[in-house]
Amino acid sequence: MARKHRPEEIIGKLREAEIVLAQGGVVADACRRIGVTEQTYYRWRREYGGLKTDQARRMKELEKENAGCAVRYRT
Repeated sequence: MARKHRPEEIIGKLREAEIVLAQGGVVADACRRIGVTEQTYYRWRREYGGLKTDQARRMKELEKENAGCAVRYRT
C-alpha cells in the first residue's frame, strides 16, 4: 500500500531530485533516489513545482475546504 506524503515531504523530495538532475543525473536516477516512480515525480512536479512549503500546505487546506463546500451545495 502506498504511503501518503505530506506537502512538506513532497517539496523536500522534489528539491532533492532537482539536485540530482542539476548534477547531470537523469530522471530515473532522481526518482530512485527519492523513492518514487517517474509517474509520481511528474505528478508532484506538476502539482507542487515552484511552491514553498507553507504555500503547498495552504493550497491543500483550501482544496479540502472547497471540496467540503462542493458537497454541501450539490442538488
